[in-house]
Amino acid sequence: MKVVSLSATYPYPSSLISSITTVQRRHRHSLPAAIQPQDYPLEEHYQRKAKKYWDGFYKRHKNKFFKDRHYLEKDWGNYFSDDSCCPNGNPKVVLESHSEFREERVNAFVCNVVNDDLSRNVNPSSVDVVTLIFMLSAVSPKKMPLILQNIKAVLKPDGYILVRDYAIGDFAQVKLLDRNQMIGDSFYVRGDGTCSFYFSEDFLSTRFLEAGFSTVDINIHLKQIKNRSRDITMNR
Repeated sequence: MKVVSLSATYPYPSSLISSITTVQRRHRHSLPAAIQPQDYPLEEHYQRKAKKYWDGFYKRHKNKFFKDRHYLEKDWGNYFSDDSCCPNGNPKVVLESHSEFREERVNAFVCNVVNDDLSRNVNPSSVDVVTLIFMLSAVSPKKMPLILQNIKAVLKPDGYILVRDYAIGDFAQVKLLDRNQMIGDSFYVRGDGTCSFYFSEDFLSTRFLEAGFSTVDINIHLKQIKNRSRDITMNR
């Protein structure tokens, strides 16, 4: 089984290297006293309440918040023949409202992938490709191994996992760190109670290796957004 994390530009611009170095240094030396690395009580609190916060998020935003970036087509087109039924946002809601949705062709269901056994809805060792698009980052890093083992049970031996997620040094991470909203190692809570983890290449590849996967490709995609009115360049 293999994991592919695509996107990509090397070498890093100096501005991104500066952001990553700053975040890593401040994680090591400048953590708020109430949330030192050995104990993160807020992390457990927000993970227990995750359903409440994400339900609130989708109630407010529906399926309008996450724009369709066409990742499947642009980055992973060779793994798919048709991405018409692979939206982002809340998959079940969007799938069932899609004009081409057919129950006999698509098995749409809601599941807590940390706690719910995927094999109850999907046959073991039957899936060719699994996509994790800004999904793993919403979960505590402590629970990520449970997710990977759950997915592994339904993935074919020669199947693939395709990952797209937040990287360390992202502008949003820097802002959350400035606001003392870190509740775990590289794990943050936003103002609405939802959480986000920011990955390094080493962390991501190690988690998959420990779960029994081999990495085909992994790299960082850099997109710089210029806010001219505030004269800010954001690394995303």
